[in-house]
This record gives sequence, structure tokens and C-alpha cells, in this order.
Amino acid sequence: MHQTHLNFPIATAVLTVSDTRTIETDKSGKEIIHLLQDHHHEIVDYKIVKDDFQDITSTIQSWCEATSIQVIIINGGTGFSPRDVTYEAVSALLDKEMYGFGELFRSLSFDDIGARAMFSRAIAGCCQDTSLYALPGSTNAVKLAMQKLIIPTMHHFVEELHRK
Repeated sequence: MHQTHLNFPIATAVLTVSDTRTIETDKSGKEIIHLLQDHHHEIVDYKIVKDDFQDITSTIQSWCEATSIQVIIINGGTGFSPRDVTYEAVSALLDKEMYGFGELFRSLSFDDIGARAMFSRAIAGCCQDTSLYALPGSTNAVKLAMQKLIIPTMHHFVEELHRK
């Protein structure tokens, strides 16, 4: 029986991928943390790394190996500029991809930004027993994904990964 109606705190890590943001200027990372804390989730770690494949993958891998982290939320680097490599880094680490996440995110984004929504390479899935979500770096995109997709389903995703 699924217990997805339970509201237990989830241990999360937040990763901002950017060549320009700092802790002081990272509005999207702060928004993710704020929304998670509003729902009583625990922030285990928070980092900002450059748009660099190795930096992104090594951070995510170390967090996936940490038993104290259940969910990783990444923002930034999901577009089409030459420096945007978050999608490649995350997709290379996934054991299973949640195809509907990117599709649904782009569909919801279409209502806000029109056809430009198709340029988002948002992705979600799991690496070992850890849920991963990668979002665009825009604060509006982060709010949309967190409020409509991630927070409403985080408990279910974590439970699915630990179901025997």
C-alpha cells in the first residue's frame, strides 16, 4: 500500500549550475531552498558549480553516494548554449529517466512563455536510491517546477525508490 499521503521531511541537496552566480545572487537556488523549507524538508547541502561536466557529475555522484540525501534538485545549464551541459551530466548518471517530467514541465511552461518552452531540457530520474531533478535556472521556471511537479510528488518518488 502506498503511503504517499504521509508528510515526512525529505533530505535534499540543491545544486546551482552557473558561471556567474554567487550565493548572494543565486535567486533560483534560494527559491528552491525556501520552497523546500516551507514544506518542512531538510536541506542537507547546497552548492554552486560552474557549467562544467566534471564539476556537475562529481558533485551529483558524491551526493548520490551519501545515504543522508534522498533528493537532489539542480537548476541552471539546461538550455542550448555551448556551456549548457547539465542535461548531459545528469542524463549520463541516471539509472532510470522519468520521461514525463520534462514533457510535463515543457507543457506547463508553454502556458507562460509560449514556444520558447521547447528549448528547456529539464530532466528527472533516479541515480541509485536518489531522486534527481534538473531545472532551468530561471526563477519562474524553478517556481513552476517546484510548485506544480516536484513538491507534490517528492514523497511518492522517494517511497518508490525504497519500496521492496
